[in-house]
Amino acid sequence: MSKLPEQHKFFDLSDYGRPVAKLIANSLKNSSVTPIHVTIGFIISGLIAIACIIQGYYWAAAFFLIFKSILDAADGELARVKQKPSYTGRYLDSVADILLNILFFLSIWIVTDTSIWLCILAFIGLQLQGTLYNYYYVILRNKFDGDTTSRVFEDKAPIAFEGEKQKHVNVLFALYKLLYGIFDKTIYKLDSNADKGAVLPNWLMTCVSTTGLGFQILIMATMLVLGLKDLILPFFLAYTIMIFVFIGIRKFFYQKLEEDIQKQRTAL
Repeated sequence: MSKLPEQHKFFDLSDYGRPVAKLIANSLKNSSVTPIHVTIGFIISGLIAIACIIQGYYWAAAFFLIFKSILDAADGELARVKQKPSYTGRYLDSVADILLNILFFLSIWIVTDTSIWLCILAFIGLQLQGTLYNYYYVILRNKFDGDTTSRVFEDKAPIAFEGEKQKHVNVLFALYKLLYGIFDKTIYKLDSNADKGAVLPNWLMTCVSTTGLGFQILIMATMLVLGLKDLILPFFLAYTIMIFVFIGIRKFFYQKLEEDIQKQRTAL
């Protein structure tokens, strides 16, 4: 099952690893390898990338960062081809992502002459950017009966799917809320009506996809190999301004659409 019906798909700059991820998933379809195994694989790849950054092997770090991003897509693809959706896998994936993001930024801080406060603020900016992308994307998926393993509002632990244990879902959900709760609440406060408005146009979703984790990792990898490691943390802090730009565009688009609808009603 695809994340979105064909007619509502957009060009996702953060999802460049999807073609390779599909090849990996299809090759593992009839094997004993589970999506959780693939998630563990991307965690290992991320940890290797961190070790490479600290040791100064930036080309190797870039490779393992991109490989991590591909495997991050492959676990979900494998769940779909095996037709085994899992909340355990969904929350494990998210918890692993944020913990690795913290370590990515700490490793970059270690090898650059920057303030720890810049590192912290850049990490907060990175997470808010990714949260906005996920917020809009999940709204779109839920509107069109796409993959609903992710929910617009993560208020309580969901009922476990057949084949997974409820206690595992509960523990991972609690970790998810602890790590992501403040970011989810912040983005919701900034754009609380996003799920009630008109469907986001594809061009806007493509722009917003520059804040997705896959694209963020691609930027990190590119800047590392170009010798721009000192600019990585400042870049992600500065790019946080795009959150307000994208939210402003969405609100403007929705307001204009409402005005056009009102004019049509008046004309009738």
